Amino acid sequence: MDQKVRVRFAPSPTGGLHLGGVRTALYNYLFAKQQGGDFILRIEDTDRNRYVSGAEEYIADCLQWCGIVPDEGPQQGGPYGPYRQSERKSLYEQYARQLIEAGVAYYAFDTPEELDTMRQKWKSDDNPTPQYDRHTRTHMRNSLTLPASEVQALLDQGAPHVVRFLMPEEEVRFTDLIRGEVKFNTALLDDKVLLKADGMPTYHLAVVVDDHLMQITHIFRGEEWLSSTPLHLLLWQRLGWGAELPQWAHLPLIMKPDGKGKLSKRDGERLGFPVFAMNWTDPRTGESTAGFREMGFLPEAFINMLALLGWNDGSEQEVFSLSELVEKFSISRVHKAGAKFNFEKAKWFNHAHIKQSPADHLLPYMRQQLTEHRAEASDERLREIINLIKDRCSLLPELWENSAFIFEPPATYDIESVAKKWDAEKKAFFQALPGQLETVTPFESEPLEEAFKAFAASKGLKPGGLMLPFRVMLVGGKFGPPVFSIATLLGKAETANRIRTALPLFG
Repeated sequence: MDQKVRVRFAPSPTGGLHLGGVRTALYNYLFAKQQGGDFILRIEDTDRNRYVSGAEEYIADCLQWCGIVPDEGPQQGGPYGPYRQSERKSLYEQYARQLIEAGVAYYAFDTPEELDTMRQKWKSDDNPTPQYDRHTRTHMRNSLTLPASEVQALLDQGAPHVVRFLMPEEEVRFTDLIRGEVKFNTALLDDKVLLKADGMPTYHLAVVVDDHLMQITHIFRGEEWLSSTPLHLLLWQRLGWGAELPQWAHLPLIMKPDGKGKLSKRDGERLGFPVFAMNWTDPRTGESTAGFREMGFLPEAFINMLALLGWNDGSEQEVFSLSELVEKFSISRVHKAGAKFNFEKAKWFNHAHIKQSPADHLLPYMRQQLTEHRAEASDERLREIINLIKDRCSLLPELWENSAFIFEPPATYDIESVAKKWDAEKKAFFQALPGQLETVTPFESEPLEEAFKAFAASKGLKPGGLMLPFRVMLVGGKFGPPVFSIATLLGKAETANRIRTALPLFG
């Protein structure tokens, strides 16, 4: 029987969740659900200097909003917990010790000053940033250079030290599910710290130990981690887990709109669009960063947009539900090259999802906006309004913007748009129109339009020349859905009242 697919999304709680991070979570989720597997959230909080209070809860809320809910994690629990690395601290030291005993890791007692001295001593034009590696390790204060008795004495004294991996000189190969065969010459790599002086593991040790203990089968992560994979692969092997290696896939970057570099928070601020899933306020600085949710994106549109930033199913289809994405996703169709972010395209996805959403799905968003604007309406009336205007909305706040005229009479009127063609005959027509509206039964769009055109014909007027003044009287300008639909929603009395209120201003 094949091993059950298990994937993980393992963010660090250091701030807001970038849309690239959400896409990583999404691809993990889609693959797991398609394969009947498990999607795990693991919080990698071993770097306590960068830990930000509230960030973990924010990450969980983002995933919940997106609909990509973990099967296991800090909130859900599960059989492989705990799911915060800071709560797994006691696990890592034994594996660091195992590596030392196997001769593939070592204690290093170098002080910060000694490390600085090494960097200055070995610095050259060919090597501007010297590393702790095969060239320098034999000149440093570590268990490779010190007598065993001195090493033991330092350990007994509790001397500050780290554990470093003894990087071999060999070629490491692995098959990336997106990039194919990847080769690295490890002689060019440094001896990474595995266990820090405070006893906390670095990312490199913790990620390998946790992925093994949590039985992770596939690792989908950003391409910035590609260069770390040789070390991780070597750690899997040196810890005796070579027969259980996961499969790796390194996802392409999400690029700036011009394609020149990775999309950053600053790009969003500069160009006026969000790059975080939800609003985030840094508790340390008070700095706030806008999110897609608060700007007015439906979660299903947001993840649809993200899925297609680096993947397609080979067809012309662009609008997908989450269940369709689960059905059609394939890691083999994820592109190698970075995907340029296009905010206008993102809004196109949102418009497409708003347009196809049933009124009941949009009702809570509409209700929220009415509350914010202190307006009231029944659910039945709101459904009618939503069905009339949703095709015009790219962002959820536009539900209100496109319907505010129903709840609030115009404060101003675009008289100039009709002034040139306004005359006494049209004025007389609109003076008499409220009375004509009384005869329209039922007061609905089609009967209203027929009555309007018939009355215009009886006055020798072309209906087309009357439509714009009618619209301006009802909503204040040249906007909105079909004018007879507007009148239907306003109702007979309000339509007549708005005509009488506006008419004196037309001259």
